[in-house]
This record gives sequence, structure tokens and C-alpha cells, in this order.
Amino acid sequence: MPEWFDAVRRKFSHWNVYVSNTLSDSEYTRGTNLDEMLEGLKYTLIDELHLSVSLRSFRSERVSEFVKAILNVDKARAKELFEELKTNYPIVLTRNITEAKDWVKKSARGSERYGIIASSGATRLKPFGIWIQSKIDAKNWFLKDKDDVRSSYFLEDTATEFDIQGLELDWTIVAWDANFRFNDGIFTYHNFSGRKWNNIKIYEKILYLKNAYRVLLTRARQGMVIFVPEGDDSDLTRAKSFYDGTYNYLKSIGITEL
Repeated sequence: MPEWFDAVRRKFSHWNVYVSNTLSDSEYTRGTNLDEMLEGLKYTLIDELHLSVSLRSFRSERVSEFVKAILNVDKARAKELFEELKTNYPIVLTRNITEAKDWVKKSARGSERYGIIASSGATRLKPFGIWIQSKIDAKNWFLKDKDDVRSSYFLEDTATEFDIQGLELDWTIVAWDANFRFNDGIFTYHNFSGRKWNNIKIYEKILYLKNAYRVLLTRARQGMVIFVPEGDDSDLTRAKSFYDGTYNYLKSIGITEL
């Protein structure tokens, strides 16, 4: 949101800007004070501009709030929301990609669409056939039928946050890699370069990675399975400790294991 307002300030300072009062939430302001973000603009705050009902997840209005609680490590709130969600919006957890694929296939009815999604930085999921550097053709992935190998239905090609943002599927497999890890009560942020993971220290890149997982975890309209690999200590880039903390954190919230 700060970038939107910067653009308006630079190019369209004569515009009248009408803004939802909920933009004060840090999820939108990226740590910027709302008054500072809107400084120099002719703006009016209007409560009614906030879209309080989720259109993406028609089975539940609380998915976005649940995901926000997970990412903010508000465990108590995440548990509470999961109890509200689980009956009408199934969320399950697995360490087996085959189980994940079987689950979405069995969950979908008729033409309901499913697919695999992962972070654009999830480079060490390749051993499981999840290769984010192979670019999808969006029109084929989102629109082709079950008998077309290019479609999301085949569960071969993986869409990233770039492909899926602003769009959705009925059911998703969210593949969670070691670039976003949970250990000792906090999330840590990493990128893979050459032969190893490096810590991300630039604030904007940290926010981007967190938001990438927010996008991935809110793309399913009806339900999702989260796949967190077991890890392999014989491969220093996929050590078990990179994944176990995340899996145990999600499990502790109450998410059902397959």
C-alpha cells in the first residue's frame, strides 16, 4: 500500500483519495504510520470501504484472519480460529507429498479445481517434484481440463505467489520449504544461493517473504493441505531441523495430520 500512495503523490497529487480506516493495520502499512503514508494527499477515511466479508473463501470469512494469526505467531488466536474453521473449511497437514495429492483429489467434487503452489524461493522442494523455476503457462494451468498435462489438475507444475496472487483454486497443496522456518517461537527468513541457505536481513525482503506465504495460504476457496517435508540430514540443504519446527508449530495449533 505505501507504494500505491507514493505513486499517487508523485503523479496524481490532484486526486481525491478515499481510504478504508482499516489501513492502519500493520499488514497493510508495512510498519509505516498511516498519517505518514497519506501525507501530502487529499484523502478521506471512510469506514464502509473496508470489504469485511471474504469473497475468496466462500465457506468461511475467517481464513485470512487465521493465516494472519499463524504468521504473527499469535498461537492462541490461531487455535481459536482453527476450531471455527475446521468443519466447513478443511485444513490438514502432511509430510508426504503423495498423501497430499491423494487428499486434494478426493476432496474435490466435479469440476472443482486443485493444484500445487509454493513460494518462489522454495528451491529445495525439487526432490519431491516441486520445481518452482519451471515457469507455468497461467492460461493452461488455470483453465485446461483434467486430461491436459499442463493443467493444475495434473499436480506436476507448481504455481508461485507471482502466478496465483489475485486468483484462487478450490483446493490447494501448499508446499512449505526451508526459506520460511519456525524455530524457538519465531519465524526466520532465508534465501537459497549457490549451495546453501542464507539469512535474509533486509526488512523489505523479510516482509515480502512473509507476505508470499500469506498469499499461498489464502488461495484456496474450500480447503487446503499443507505439505512440510521430513527433511534429510544427509543433505545439508534439507536438514530435518529446517522443517521440523514449522511442522510442529502448525501441528500445535491443532491442524489435523493426514
